[in-house]
Amino acid sequence: MVVLAVLGLTHLLNDLMQSLIPATYPILKEAYALDFVQIGMITMTFQIAGALLQPLIGMVTDRRPAPYSPVVGMMFTLSGLVSLAFAESYLGILVSVTLIGIGSSIFHPEATRMARYAAGKRQGLAQGIFQVGGQAGGALGPVFAALIIVPWGQPSLAWFAVCALVAMLLLAWIGSKQRQISAEFMARRAAARATGVQPVPHARMTIVIGLFVLTALMFTKNAYSESFRSFYIFYLMERFGLSIPSAQMMLFVFLVAAAVGVLIGGIVGDRIGRHRIIWISVLGPLPLTLLLPHVDLFWTGVLTILINLIMASAFASILIFAMDLLPNRIGMIGGLFYGLNFGLGGIAAALLGGLADRYGVEAVYQVCAFLPLAGLLAWFLPKPTEDGAPESGAGAKPAGG
Repeated sequence: MVVLAVLGLTHLLNDLMQSLIPATYPILKEAYALDFVQIGMITMTFQIAGALLQPLIGMVTDRRPAPYSPVVGMMFTLSGLVSLAFAESYLGILVSVTLIGIGSSIFHPEATRMARYAAGKRQGLAQGIFQVGGQAGGALGPVFAALIIVPWGQPSLAWFAVCALVAMLLLAWIGSKQRQISAEFMARRAAARATGVQPVPHARMTIVIGLFVLTALMFTKNAYSESFRSFYIFYLMERFGLSIPSAQMMLFVFLVAAAVGVLIGGIVGDRIGRHRIIWISVLGPLPLTLLLPHVDLFWTGVLTILINLIMASAFASILIFAMDLLPNRIGMIGGLFYGLNFGLGGIAAALLGGLADRYGVEAVYQVCAFLPLAGLLAWFLPKPTEDGAPESGAGAKPAGG
């Protein structure tokens, strides 16, 4: 549990530094006279940089574990954050966020593997702890932006380099524990094989369909979440006349709900199964998202908390569901799905930025209200067996893990 707690803390620090990017959008928009398309392009550049390398790094570390690679990733994040603090042009901003994205792409695959190895039998709780750190870090970004960056300006971003330095020390300690944790994990797996309790290889088609559906569900969830990370502040300022600090605090509350939702979803998923949690999470928010564009400020706050609480609850289950489909490709799955978090969210941000420029920021939430309907795709997920893992699929050639 100590390793999991430290992993969660490093995830918090990593995502805190990332979350400073969208939290400073109002400052950057005013300082550089940016439009919403350019704002969306910053998000897309940052998130695609974080998406492209993650699956590749995961595949490499599946074959050759690199316990200290997250430390290297944090060096990229550190350089990008300092560069962003002193960027003097739009191009400088794009280069800076690219460095931060690359840092994230190196951090996630190996950190995900360590969380999986250290989890024991409570995979949902373990992924919940790891992810709640990331969500909490993402929630703190708007708070620090309101308290520090707004009054002190863009150069104050450099102060957060301390977070990167602390994270590097913690990650170096975790790297030193990698051999011990891996040995314990392999011993548990060997004991499971000896007692006849081991994963059944899944049919190739089962894996393909399962990963396709999980990817599509991730895209719709990320598209909706990105509408808040990139444009919620502007929505609150335009519709309700809030100040930048007040809108950032509203965003903080929204993101805290995501952290709580991730942890609850991981714990409940261990009890009632991944499949049920995914169904609840992807379709449950639909009535609330349809109401959101038509309510006052108070109910906007209430609904956004409930929406993100429910929507975030499935992330641990989606990730573990994918790991169960390919149990010997943990690094690749971690890289793929955290990479999808970045890449798909970035594409959505760019598209939504164009929509906001053309029709107004309120139109973003009117369109995104229908995204949870894509949750019907969960019908095509492999049905769980009695132990909660996806069915292997009869009659098809097993896929190598």
